[in-house]
Amino acid sequence: MPAKAVKVGKKHPISQIIDEVSEIFMGMGFSIAEGPEVETVENNFDALNAPIDHPSRDMSDTFYINSELLLRTQTSPVQVRTMKGQELPIKIIAPGRCFRFDAPDATHSPMFHQIEGLVVGKDVTMAQLKGTLDMFVKKLFGENTKTKFRPHNFPFTEPSAEVDISFSSRVHDDSDDPDWLEILGCGMVNPNVFTLNGY
Repeated sequence: MPAKAVKVGKKHPISQIIDEVSEIFMGMGFSIAEGPEVETVENNFDALNAPIDHPSRDMSDTFYINSELLLRTQTSPVQVRTMKGQELPIKIIAPGRCFRFDAPDATHSPMFHQIEGLVVGKDVTMAQLKGTLDMFVKKLFGENTKTKFRPHNFPFTEPSAEVDISFSSRVHDDSDDPDWLEILGCGMVNPNVFTLNGY
């Protein structure tokens, strides 16, 4: 039986979206930062202001290798490594795989991809963060896409927000009231994180 032909050059959809998001942010002056998937508890939790009793530290949520090493639960440790190893100003995104002890279902997976951003410099404002994310959303999802910022709480940001984007799930609906889909969390770096990372 002859071998089946395999198309060469086709990227996986996840790789395609990571490339597209990376291009958008690089067009806004960001660089790409990477870090290891096996990470220290210090970089994954401690240096990000996560309290010792935070639920994400539980063995039921995190894949621990031993008491000091784990599979990273987010790409935030890349931000820690960047703050500890790079001169200011910093303007990076950190795409990569993350791991959490989740049973697979429609919205959870033990392995998933995440892209985080970090800007550190003088006079960085929440307005700039909102403007950057609004521009990113319009470039990725279309010029007519709206953003909505809702207050939230993350240990590593203050203030913190969840970001929703507008979309219409209804065919031929002329309503001015869109549906909303949560796509990301954001915020200003918590001053404790700066202190924990030597600033």
